[in-house]
Amino acid sequence: MKFSFKRFFSDYGMAVVLVLLCLYYSWATYTTHEPRGEAAAPVLATQVAGSVPKNANVLIVARANEEDVNFAAILEARLKDAGVRVVGKITGDPRAARLALQQLSTNQVRLAAIATTPECAAWTIFERLNEKYPDIGNPRVAIPQSYRWPTFLKKENLMNVANQIVVVAILAIGMTLVIITAGIDLSVGSLIALSAVVMTRLIRDHGGVEASNGMIFIAGIAGVGACALIGLFSGLMTTVFRVPPFIGTLAVMQVASGLAFIVARGGSIYEVPESLTWLGRGVGWFGIPHAVVLMAVLYLVAHVLMSRTTLGRYIYAVGGNVEAARLSGVRVGLVVVFVYVLSGALSGLGGVVLASQLKSGSPTYGLSYELYVIAAVVVGGTSLSGGEGRIFGTLIGALIIAVIQNGMNLTGVESYTQKVVLGTVILGAVLLDMLKRRNWRELFTSISRRK
Repeated sequence: MKFSFKRFFSDYGMAVVLVLLCLYYSWATYTTHEPRGEAAAPVLATQVAGSVPKNANVLIVARANEEDVNFAAILEARLKDAGVRVVGKITGDPRAARLALQQLSTNQVRLAAIATTPECAAWTIFERLNEKYPDIGNPRVAIPQSYRWPTFLKKENLMNVANQIVVVAILAIGMTLVIITAGIDLSVGSLIALSAVVMTRLIRDHGGVEASNGMIFIAGIAGVGACALIGLFSGLMTTVFRVPPFIGTLAVMQVASGLAFIVARGGSIYEVPESLTWLGRGVGWFGIPHAVVLMAVLYLVAHVLMSRTTLGRYIYAVGGNVEAARLSGVRVGLVVVFVYVLSGALSGLGGVVLASQLKSGSPTYGLSYELYVIAAVVVGGTSLSGGEGRIFGTLIGALIIAVIQNGMNLTGVESYTQKVVLGTVILGAVLLDMLKRRNWRELFTSISRRK
């Protein structure tokens, strides 16, 4: 029973933590919401359609700003689909609403309801309607009803969490493989910036805002390729010259950052076409962002690589015992170089996604991303000692980091306190990794011996 519990906690502990975090922030952000803008239109349409007879007459009133105009257009379409007759759609001030009501009264058009916003409902023109305009009947003024729901679980917020974690999650795939081989890659944040500026610089110099989709694709490949080459350099420094991964990738981080500033000439690059945002901001079926789909595909491929291929077994073997792997015929140097090249390429892809999200390139992108990426990998259960880790565990770790950050933002936690929490989470994950390898008794025994 004890073994089963430990096995369960080892395999699914972080997933349970993720669920508990979601439940906590759902409870902490459970509040009353007042629908506004386009989001209020479907709510009000359902209310009105459910409270008036079939083919009843409804008047829509909204202000003339863009938000209310869109609200009125969506509301009209939804009401018509529900079989409600919309006799007018007024977007303007109280005077426009009064003229519309006078016209309807003159024509003796009886209204079942006036669908409007809370701001418009406060106009004095809607007071004592049956006295002012007896020929329109006694319509009720309908506004979107408030409702209670966790802010954390709103669709917009969940999509925001997914979009925010995409770049970190993509980089974390490569970092997972590097750490499984008992290495580390501190250059991933700088590689994001380098990829973004290489891509946007090429686009600016070959078409700018009029650049074709083909040029955007080529520029993106160039950004990823440049980062893959730097990953190759990091791998060779580690294998051929025996430079410790921490020192080697720390130096590469500085080099990549400097190259990014050189390519961008110290500034940001904005002269890019609108179509660049297709990957970072675009949405596909069921409203799922393209970047999230890309992330899911990459995790599936990485999972197959690590669990179903010989190369994946070699990666685990190198991290578990490099000498045993070498004696077993594994070409350790090639395996290590591969994981660093892959980490560099995925960092470059992360830079492409970030440039697409922000529609620009800047040498300051990716600042401190290596911290969040390593945190996601460690929290996901990958051991810093090497030889142990799971791809989907890394995804759960990335989601845990994103949920914590998003939840703290929603609950008003200060940014400097968030850093303390993030550091504590990383430390806790490392301690848990130690405890999985050494039980409490062994840990305290070793401490007492040192005393």
